[in-house]
Amino acid sequence: MFDEESIARLRQEVKETTLRNRWLLDELLSEVECMRQTTVKIQPRTTTSISLVASDGGNNRAEFNPFELQVVRVMDSHGVELLTKVVSPHTDLEELAAWHLDAERPDDPLGVLMRDLGCDSLYDLSPMLNNDLEKKSSGWPLVYRDLCEWAVLYQLITRTKWGSDTLIVRDGLLRSKIFRGDLFVQMYHRIMETINETRSRRRRDVFLVGIAKRTEVLQRYATAMSVEQIFPSGHPLFAAVPMKLQKKAYKWPEYIRSPVSEADTEGKEDPKFNIGAMHFVRFGTAQSDPIWTADLLHAQAADAQKIFGFLLGDAVEGFPVPFYPLCLQRADEHAHVAGLDMDILRDELAAAVRGLLGDRTRQKILDGLMLAYSDIASRRYA
Repeated sequence: MFDEESIARLRQEVKETTLRNRWLLDELLSEVECMRQTTVKIQPRTTTSISLVASDGGNNRAEFNPFELQVVRVMDSHGVELLTKVVSPHTDLEELAAWHLDAERPDDPLGVLMRDLGCDSLYDLSPMLNNDLEKKSSGWPLVYRDLCEWAVLYQLITRTKWGSDTLIVRDGLLRSKIFRGDLFVQMYHRIMETINETRSRRRRDVFLVGIAKRTEVLQRYATAMSVEQIFPSGHPLFAAVPMKLQKKAYKWPEYIRSPVSEADTEGKEDPKFNIGAMHFVRFGTAQSDPIWTADLLHAQAADAQKIFGFLLGDAVEGFPVPFYPLCLQRADEHAHVAGLDMDILRDELAAAVRGLLGDRTRQKILDGLMLAYSDIASRRYA
């Protein structure tokens, strides 16, 4: 522990170092000043709202040495199961792709996306899904999980005939680095074709928004925005995030570049990782209420007032995370495999391993090991 003399010296050094680096805060305060006149009051609206969320693969892992399973499960806010698949780090990706593309499953979300984008394998869809044993990453199931979520979102928009104006909410920004080449932008154009056709033929609007609790750009500017009172108390507010602020926060230009922009002056390729228009939004009325980062589809940026108005009522009801869309929180609860569901999954894995042994004597030995090495303490105090 610090003694009294050390604390005094430490206090002085902290103060002096902070003063020398004051220019960092001054720079941030200057950068956020441009947002002061662009914040907009959110006007409440009503519409049908649906959200989707992919469960966290780390939370949905079941292990029984040497086997490890991960349940990829995409649910909506109403508890409807949209996609479920059990994989392991050792799953053959060619067989997995064939399963999704099987003609007997024409409505499989990932199969639909792969066919529409002209992909015959998962490696064609994402360079991170390499089936070569020497290049195959043990973390590929997380990339696969994200692809499944994008595929469900794509299918919801392009294959569903909504009976009313609908807002689809994604947990996370509308940006991704996992797609090969320009496939992510190709998917965006197909989504917009369907949205525009739905509006012209059926007089129905379909909106897509991505909400993130934490982002690099918000982390960079949160303090400065609070100090400058960019979002003053009184009303729910939103503001577009200027591109110059995004460039300061993100190293990858492909992550922020417009999905319809031409190659820039340096001759770089067209954007591959972004289909969104970034905004900061606060659904509460107090300055201390949380601010989130939100992405609207780039082509729907002009509808920001309408979209955030739709989200407002749902966010005000948010629990246990205050002022975070309730539909997302419900979808996350449905997608999470825990408690009795996880016990069932582990028991099924143990039963499958037991069946592999065949011999009755070996099965009894395994049963004894399961009892001897079961984590009794965690069950007792969980």
